[in-house]
Amino acid sequence: MASTSYSRRINPASSGARPPSASVPTSTVNPSSSSSSIPLSAFDQSQWDDELGRVDISKQDLNALVFDYLLIEGFSDAAVEFAKETGLPAEVDHDKVTERMEIRAAVEDGRVEEAVRRVNELDPEILDTNATLLFHLHLLRLIELIRADDVDTAIAFATAELAPRGAQNPEFLLDLERTMGLLAFPDLARFADDGEGELTSTSTTPATRPVPSAETLELFQDAAFQPIMALMKRSHRVKIARELNAAILQSQGHGMETKLSGLVRLMAYGEEKLVNSGLGLPADEKTKGRGWADRVLSGNTEY
Repeated sequence: MASTSYSRRINPASSGARPPSASVPTSTVNPSSSSSSIPLSAFDQSQWDDELGRVDISKQDLNALVFDYLLIEGFSDAAVEFAKETGLPAEVDHDKVTERMEIRAAVEDGRVEEAVRRVNELDPEILDTNATLLFHLHLLRLIELIRADDVDTAIAFATAELAPRGAQNPEFLLDLERTMGLLAFPDLARFADDGEGELTSTSTTPATRPVPSAETLELFQDAAFQPIMALMKRSHRVKIARELNAAILQSQGHGMETKLSGLVRLMAYGEEKLVNSGLGLPADEKTKGRGWADRVLSGNTEY
């Protein structure tokens, strides 16, 4: 609705948040209503699409959404050009955007030490005031040492940097134990790895990996080992990079994620509320928001 503010539109806790069928009468969505009304769960896809088509969306809000996405995701030049074409006010610090995206890329590439150094040069308080984020970065550093088969350095690093933090913060222990599990099951770590870390003379490339043993294949099928194997996936690097990116954005006075992420969270939230309340959605719509949310929040935008 054109008169509704953008920030309110993406806040699940705000009053008035409801599914797109804003014009549906109250009796239509009330399970106890008379049988003469059409329950929402009986809507077919065409009816649902008609309801969506009746929603008035401000073009200015959509432009602001696109601009925010371009800026937060690091496309500063495109953001400025888009703002000029749409008449949006745009004050973009290109140097800050570039620095933030280079730090994010360093984490995604496994260059954790470089990322930590550059964050401290940018603003030491980001990590000084966020013990959880710093611990996650140290864990990722340990994972990268394991990925490079540098076991001695990994053990020394865990002893000096991670063990004391785990002792002081019991909530860190589970993540630390899982990561140390990679040392206990080196074959599992090696074959679960889909990253592209910096290889050393002792590390193993995918082309030279031996065939996994029957025991390793059995571990792959064990659900108990899935959280440990997940640490070796590139998606884990992306997760930590997003966490660090959010902290940098917050320190610079921005939101911690794109407004698009907030919108897909709201869409997934709305779907869940409708399904759980028994009101339902058309079959093709029941998991659309959750699917979008999983892709956007994981960094996977391929459909």
